[in-house]
Amino acid sequence: MAKLRKTLGGIDWPVCEALMRQIETQSTVTLSRWAVDHAAREYLPLCGEAPALTAAVEGCRKHLTGQLSLKELKPLLREASAAARDTEGAVEQAAARATATACAVIQTPTNALGYLFYGAAAAAYSKAGTEDASRWDDLARAELEQALEELRAVSVPDEPNPAKINWNC
Repeated sequence: MAKLRKTLGGIDWPVCEALMRQIETQSTVTLSRWAVDHAAREYLPLCGEAPALTAAVEGCRKHLTGQLSLKELKPLLREASAAARDTEGAVEQAAARATATACAVIQTPTNALGYLFYGAAAAAYSKAGTEDASRWDDLARAELEQALEELRAVSVPDEPNPAKINWNC
């Protein structure tokens, strides 16, 4: 059996480079809204019973509409991160980490790429199982390509206030 990884994908993959270039053109708010919506739709359902993650998603949405301050949101983000660490099962844990990391994009815009690596693992493990490593990279690549298309669809053309991104990779 192949060793399970927490994340799948490679920073040197062309789709990851394209994601990085697209992320660099968008505001933190746009990136956060996209990441939270994407994670809530694709990964949260794979987490099983996850009240802390659901609360973080709801909190992020409220923050993005001005109904919740960042100070009020931060405890929800910490609880989501702790819940993700405590989640059992490869699919569930990767999905929980993806969701928690997506919620933290509002604080750390580079998480807009990071959460996708967890999400790629969750998608690959849920579709191919945790025994068949031969399909993982192809499934991860397809997941990243779908995310890129979704980001492009919601991107603001000529965004006047792009997030300040410093890739440490």
